[in-house]
Amino acid sequence: MIRQDAAAVRTVSHDLPYSDELKRFMAQGWRPAPVSDGRALPGAAVTPARRAQLSARFPGERLVVPAGELKVRSNDCDHRFRPHSAYVWLTALTGEEQAGHVLVLEPSGPHGHEAVLHLRPRSPRTDGDAFYRDRRHGEFWVGPRPDLEEAEQLTGIRCVPLDRPAREISGRNADRDSELASVLAELRLVKDPWEVAQLEEAVRHTVSGFEDVVRALPRALEHPRGERWVEGVFNLRARAEGNGTGYETIAAAGAHACVLHWTRNDGPLDARELLLLDAGVETDTLYTSDITRTLPLSGRYSSVQRQVCELVLAAQEAGIAALRPGADFRDFHRAGMRVVAEGLTEWGILQSPDGERYRRYTLCSSGHMLGLDVHDCARARADAYLDGTLAEGQVLTVEPGLYFQPDDETLPAELRGIGVRIEDDLVITAEGARLLSGALPRTPDAVETWMGELLAA
Repeated sequence: MIRQDAAAVRTVSHDLPYSDELKRFMAQGWRPAPVSDGRALPGAAVTPARRAQLSARFPGERLVVPAGELKVRSNDCDHRFRPHSAYVWLTALTGEEQAGHVLVLEPSGPHGHEAVLHLRPRSPRTDGDAFYRDRRHGEFWVGPRPDLEEAEQLTGIRCVPLDRPAREISGRNADRDSELASVLAELRLVKDPWEVAQLEEAVRHTVSGFEDVVRALPRALEHPRGERWVEGVFNLRARAEGNGTGYETIAAAGAHACVLHWTRNDGPLDARELLLLDAGVETDTLYTSDITRTLPLSGRYSSVQRQVCELVLAAQEAGIAALRPGADFRDFHRAGMRVVAEGLTEWGILQSPDGERYRRYTLCSSGHMLGLDVHDCARARADAYLDGTLAEGQVLTVEPGLYFQPDDETLPAELRGIGVRIEDDLVITAEGARLLSGALPRTPDAVETWMGELLAA
């Protein structure tokens, strides 16, 4: 077995040696080129309150929140870097240059903390050659980053040079690290108005991406890997309007829709079948939407396809109706699954709506929190999230589905290979919940009309 040592790989270079004369020449003749315009980052105004909330939970303790490290994709090429969501929430810093950086909340006074960002400063042009020779961090290789003064203007946080990795700064208390991760997730459960606005922006761009996909279906139907065509069309919108997709796009045609996280997207499209598209744009501030529609590739649902879509829609409507402050988080799932079980019983697939046999055809829960992560706040403890109650300002998805596997002999032949999911994003309000993704049609009739208008334009 060949072991790949990332650090060792990075020492290998195909560059010709630099002479002293060339090094001197490279250090001369550069004018100042600031990275920022002196304005604070979007979101920087709301981060002090977030850090104060965290500070209050850990009086007198040193808190270390790393951005994360680069990961090798192949040999000397890294995956695109995205900072850890807790780091983003506390600093408003979202860029790829944040790899390796660390936020530290140092105890200050009897109860408070001072925030300090440990950052890799901008490489000086007149002292050293990192700016043009460092393939991983040099600005001529991966782009410029702010100097410490600029970073302080962007964030409002005191910045110091990064001189050691996060694990050395933290001191590594595993138990307290776990507690910190849970608290950070729980603090993020309720979104502030700025965050809701970011999620609304993510939804708007996602709606545009779904429209792009429908317009592209004639070309996708002709391609032997039409699912990839769909994925590419949506992902183009995500990169053009935001940071990219919030998760790997699911473009699942036919029986592939019965695989919950089908991201291979290597199959053809058949006009007689359905396309399950589960996709979300991530904004430049790293908030993501998460929307699913199951579309008839012919533009019209067959009677059987419509029957399945209508049952899933009825389950979603029941789930949405159960959303309100103070309701158990699991109530909306229970409400939707009751509708599913009763529908399957009416169809003769189940003998009774009672019990758990319906789960053979639904497979998973029907919703989750949404925010900086598509499955947001997953480190929150059960009593604060899954076994907790809903609160005004939380944002979540409601996404019931029916997945009739192509080889399932408990089903009539006409249902086998049909997978349907309908997913929308909602914010909990004082009165119940507000649908954020209502611009995308949800009923079979409305979907058909919408598709027809887009394809005719």
